[in-house]
Amino acid sequence: MRLDHVSYACGQDGLTATADRIAETLGLESVKGGVHPRFGTRNVIFPMQHNQYLEVVEVLDHPASNKAPFGQAVRARSEVGGGWMGWVVAVDDLAPFERRLGRDRVPGNRKFPDGQELTWQQIGIKGLIADPQVPYMIQWDESSADLHPSKALDAPAGQIAQISIAGSKDRVAEWLGQPEKSPLGDVTVDWQAPNGTPGIMSVSFMTPHGLVTL
Repeated sequence: MRLDHVSYACGQDGLTATADRIAETLGLESVKGGVHPRFGTRNVIFPMQHNQYLEVVEVLDHPASNKAPFGQAVRARSEVGGGWMGWVVAVDDLAPFERRLGRDRVPGNRKFPDGQELTWQQIGIKGLIADPQVPYMIQWDESSADLHPSKALDAPAGQIAQISIAGSKDRVAEWLGQPEKSPLGDVTVDWQAPNGTPGIMSVSFMTPHGLVTL
């Protein structure tokens, strides 16, 4: 179990403008992701070190985005101006989460221009919608391991350094099944308990220009 990526929903100005603004702020290179046909969304990727990445995601005007919980989550965040939507934990096996949550995993995919396809399974988006402090869980299919978004650049220059979360460490541990080790690894977590909606408040990245917080 490890931190895989963080998701940022674009604002009303759209995916390209949001991703360009973040690229300028971080001083990091982005890579065009693509469409998630099952979810009615598309993304731009900022590959990071340690097999992690930042995803900027946009909901599409497509029936899938109204039916799929992931599309619903992106739309809801974008409609209030965009911003941090959630964080994602990669696991080797989703079966324990299926049993504990009482629901089935959902497949996801994204095709590349050369015909290759990135595929995965995920669970927990409904939990994130109800309680934005908790992550959702993802299991990358072995067949597309070499296509993991963190590998979209040969030598990523940035890394996720710290996440500030409005919420409870104990609540997140309970959601994840009380793991022995923190899924965030070397990433520092600043747990806060302000009034208002729980969830990611900010993420800090180590960049060639020093520590930058979004």
